[in-house]
Amino acid sequence: MLGLILIVVAFLFIWMVVLRPQRRQRSQQAQMWETLEVGDEIVTAGGIYGQIAGFDGNDLLVEIAPQLEVKVARRAIAAIIPPEEPDEPEEPEESRQSEEPREETIDEVESYSEESR
Repeated sequence: MLGLILIVVAFLFIWMVVLRPQRRQRSQQAQMWETLEVGDEIVTAGGIYGQIAGFDGNDLLVEIAPQLEVKVARRAIAAIIPPEEPDEPEEPEESRQSEEPREETIDEVESYSEESR
């Protein structure tokens, strides 16, 4: 009886640790494949980056260079690349330095003390 309980516990452990996350990942992948649209930036499982140019049944036409399209299986799409957000313009270094408190060096302190004498 104890052996049967151990087998059941081992099966439940394997299901919780391995099978359940795989099922969740497969459902997320299937949902991503269903939401693909023309113009989406994608990366394939082979590492090729491109933009979806069209659909052909279960295949996609992916533009990987100007006027160069390849036919890729829908299941070979690994991820959709989110659009890049514009970077915020950086402030010049001088203005950042004036905002940050700065500690005086020993040489500066000595020069102030010599001037005040």
